[in-house]
Amino acid sequence: MPETAAEASLRRQLEQTLAADPSSPLHHYNLGVFLWGRAEAEAEEEAKQDVGREEEERRLRAAAAEHFLAAAKLNPNDGVPFRFLGHHYARCGDSQRAAKCYQRAVALNPDDAEAGEALCGLLDVEGKESLELAVCKEAASKSPRAFWAFQRLGYLQVHQRKWPEAIQSLQHAIRGYPTCADLWEALGLAYHRLGMFTAAVKSYGRAIELDSSRVFALIESGNIQLMLGYFRKGVEQFRSALELAPRNHSAYFGLASALLAWARHCVTTGAFGWAASLLKEASEAAKVCTSLTGNVSCVWKLHGDVQLALARCFPWVDGKIKRGIDEQVFKDSILQWRDTCLSAANGAKLSYQRALHLTPWEANVHNDTAICLDLIYSMEDNNNQDPNFWELPEKMSLGALILEPVNKDFWIALGSMSSNLALKQHSFIRALQLDMSLSEAWAYLGKIYRQSGDKQLAREAFDRARSIDPSLALPWAGMSAEYYHQFGGSPVNEPFESCLRAVQILPLPEFQIGLGTIAARSVNLLSPQVLMAVRQAVQRAPHCPESHNINGLVSEVRSDFQSAITFYQQARFALSMICNSKSDNRNAFADVSVNLARSLCKAGLATDAVQECEKLSTLGLLSDDGLQIYAFALWKIGRSEEALSVSKKLAENISGMKPESANAALGFICTLTYDISGKDSAAAVIHKLPIQLSYSTQLKFIISALDALQPNKRFQLPQLSMPPKLTSYEVMSEVHSNIAVGKAIGGALNKPLRIDDSLCYLKKVLHMYPDCNLVRNQLGSLLLWSGDWMVSHKAVRVPSLSHGQKSSRGMRSPHQIQACAAVSCYATCTSYPKFSFPTCEGQYLSGYDAIRHLQRWVHREPWNQDARYLLVLAIFQKAREEKYAKHICIILERLILQVLSNSSNSHENKVVQYEVFLLLLLSSEVKLQSFDYNNSIAQAKDALSITPSSNVDVFFAHLQLCRVYAMQGDLLNSRNEYMKCLRSHTATEIGWVMLKHLESACSLEGSSDEIYKILQECIERNASDQSKWASLFNLACAQCFIWDENFASAEQALARACAEGDPDSCIFLLNGSICMEIARRFAAPQYISRAASSLRKAQQKSLASLPIVSLLLAQAEGSLGSRSKWEKNIRLEWFAWPPDEARRGVLSNASSGKAVKRSSF
Repeated sequence: MPETAAEASLRRQLEQTLAADPSSPLHHYNLGVFLWGRAEAEAEEEAKQDVGREEEERRLRAAAAEHFLAAAKLNPNDGVPFRFLGHHYARCGDSQRAAKCYQRAVALNPDDAEAGEALCGLLDVEGKESLELAVCKEAASKSPRAFWAFQRLGYLQVHQRKWPEAIQSLQHAIRGYPTCADLWEALGLAYHRLGMFTAAVKSYGRAIELDSSRVFALIESGNIQLMLGYFRKGVEQFRSALELAPRNHSAYFGLASALLAWARHCVTTGAFGWAASLLKEASEAAKVCTSLTGNVSCVWKLHGDVQLALARCFPWVDGKIKRGIDEQVFKDSILQWRDTCLSAANGAKLSYQRALHLTPWEANVHNDTAICLDLIYSMEDNNNQDPNFWELPEKMSLGALILEPVNKDFWIALGSMSSNLALKQHSFIRALQLDMSLSEAWAYLGKIYRQSGDKQLAREAFDRARSIDPSLALPWAGMSAEYYHQFGGSPVNEPFESCLRAVQILPLPEFQIGLGTIAARSVNLLSPQVLMAVRQAVQRAPHCPESHNINGLVSEVRSDFQSAITFYQQARFALSMICNSKSDNRNAFADVSVNLARSLCKAGLATDAVQECEKLSTLGLLSDDGLQIYAFALWKIGRSEEALSVSKKLAENISGMKPESANAALGFICTLTYDISGKDSAAAVIHKLPIQLSYSTQLKFIISALDALQPNKRFQLPQLSMPPKLTSYEVMSEVHSNIAVGKAIGGALNKPLRIDDSLCYLKKVLHMYPDCNLVRNQLGSLLLWSGDWMVSHKAVRVPSLSHGQKSSRGMRSPHQIQACAAVSCYATCTSYPKFSFPTCEGQYLSGYDAIRHLQRWVHREPWNQDARYLLVLAIFQKAREEKYAKHICIILERLILQVLSNSSNSHENKVVQYEVFLLLLLSSEVKLQSFDYNNSIAQAKDALSITPSSNVDVFFAHLQLCRVYAMQGDLLNSRNEYMKCLRSHTATEIGWVMLKHLESACSLEGSSDEIYKILQECIERNASDQSKWASLFNLACAQCFIWDENFASAEQALARACAEGDPDSCIFLLNGSICMEIARRFAAPQYISRAASSLRKAQQKSLASLPIVSLLLAQAEGSLGSRSKWEKNIRLEWFAWPPDEARRGVLSNASSGKAVKRSSF
């Protein structure tokens, strides 16, 4: 590149300066720098234009070197000329002289990074690592700012695997180069190798932030996340690395490993579908890795591990299986699932064989191959094994032991695969000889001893295994089986708790089926853990009839009878696929068919149940339980004579039954005979019972239940006078419960219930059985049915929820009683005075507690629609108390939508229809309070649409529409709905009071007499409190008069309300306020004394100090000339408000004024 005019001028100036003072090192250095810069420009021009200007460049560098040499001679303490001389000699190929110059420059200035890097580069090329290390240490020791030295030193120490020293050097270097990604990456590697994983992840993350293309940092960070158990983060890191380097085999290997570990974690939590999808992706990643690496044994082994895990966890999905499906469709789905699992297992076998071919000396590969082959044999139902002949899995396991004879895990694997009992026992004992604290060996030995019948040795082995390693599942399952058979299958908690522990540790289908079997014999089928375990067992072992059968039992106990029917049918289809002995299949077929018939009866399909029982009877497989179901189904379809005939056959078998089964059969026979033939026939059946059954603790309960239906015609059976010692606490509480029901029924079934008699009896029983949940629940239920005005505050104190969910037996559960009491309270009783001030005498302030209890109930039983329904009601009450706050309304809308969506398939259940009707009205009210009139009307009309097929009261749907139209200003539609309400004639008193409340809003007059007449009829029919409802009706009339500004009529209505019985304090308050308003507007001082009288009564009746009352009373007393009473009430008003209310300032101003004179009115 030709020299420009400016450069030529600068050169002449530098030369003249040097000529003027040739002994100045600075002038030589400046001219040398200029010439060196010109040489660099010539080199760039040559590189761009490919022009041969090497001679000119060489000449310029030589001239610059002469001046640098002169500057160095004149000032030998300046290191910069030595650095340029080093550059010159390095360009010329004289590395020795270049190194000396660089070394001199670094010695003079340790902070010279350019000279130091160049020197280390030369030493590194020549392989002089020790000299390079010495140079860096010397520079670092001379200057703490020699960051280049710390950087080089850190890299060298990382290369030499001196991790602690490397961390110190790299940390110091990062202070000088905080944005250097290489430093952060090297620091992360040092932390990683020292086991400081958190610091390593942070360092790798910083390197990735500075340079997103750091593949090494991404892979190593993913490996650390994998070790720490953060599988999702590890997978994300490996995927990011593959985006940058699509053919990086380390990233593929890490991705497959992370997905495999993540899938195993999902299996332990029961997410088998998710685990299968992860394993499929892992298999693809491992396959790509094998194509990139070729013959690498560890990659093929990883692929085999992934395929083996997929074969073990691939779930069977029954989403396409519906009720009434053809048996062949079910079998095809099972075979397809089995083929998928077998294909994955065979793929694992091929991968293990490839790894074994590459590294035959690896004992682990032999053992993995043996495990895979054992799984394939089990899937192929290869049960025809000769104990004297070594199978291929045993041979492969033996090959692993030949390579590593002291590996205890291989001995465990051989023992678990072998079919020879002696070899199994020898393998486990050999493993114990190698390690006496090997819990797996003790657990397998316990399993062998239990199968051989040596219960004592089995228990000792299981106990030792549990004491060594409590996190091992097998000993817990073994002890559960021991306890279960030891107690004869009795409903004890020890087997269930032990088996549940095993399932939680290792969710194997065998353990899960065992848990369901134990729960079926106890009261634990409703447990959420059992539900989850059984559903997982169906996914993992769909070919096992037991899994479908227990799944049906779980659905049946949750009243999901349609699903139970489907599962029982699937269990029978699975039975037909099993090639066991004929007798085993017949017994299992009979058990499943009986379960199916029972579910059909409960689902209302009695005809289908009769057909199932007839098939069993034809095959000679109809058991005693089947006879009960058969008789019941015959009675349900109207074939009563045949039902009695079947019950007689059942009665003939009672003597040969177990006591519990005999009592259940006896109760069924008595009830069925009573329903078909009456009490005389039932008494004759009981008279013929054997003497040992006559003193059964259950018999008195049966008789009391039958007596409750017709109390005037009781059984006269002298032999039923049981000794007190034979009567259990539980049975007697149930007997008293039935007696209370009988007292409520009275003498006839077509008359209203006599609640008072039943309540009196239950109160006496509660003194005898104060801790009986059944009596408490029944007493609370009857209190809710009674006509007591304060019933909600009494009923809520009866049941107990202090120790979680109690027994739900009785008319209502404790949760239902709590929720119904909270909703039925007529007053706004809130513990937050900013929303309202409680006037309710009961002071029921536990609404939030009720909501918390209901939330826990929903959390424990998410399938329970009653719990969700009651939770909606409780939250609606809370919304009403808090003036329909926006956030509560949003929660309500979501809950109502969820409950309605779950109830959409129950069109025939009248109770569910009533709940849907009420939920739609609640939704309409929420929309109304949010001023969404159109949706409010739509919800109310939806509620009306379900009424033709049910017995719900349409009055309240029309009442809601009337309210919405009135608020919307649509008087025509509002009046139409008002007239429909009059024609509907509800039997609920509050409905007519609310209708009267809407009379003024609809601009209607003349209907009060008709409404009052209908209200009186309702009060007489329901035997309600006349004074309370009359008081409320007059209050509604007064409100209508107030809206019309007819204060005189409003005062008369309120006076009538105050004269009725024991009115509420708010009625006195309103009456006093109206009297004060009349006195103010019409200058009628005679009303002031009336106001003072009403306000005094309101003040006396209220349990808490109500605001405004004392203030109005102070005005009245002041107007009447009593200054002392005025001051007293002003002070009372001050304390009626909460301390944080701003209205106190207003009151303080009022207290400093004078009393209002009579003339002001």
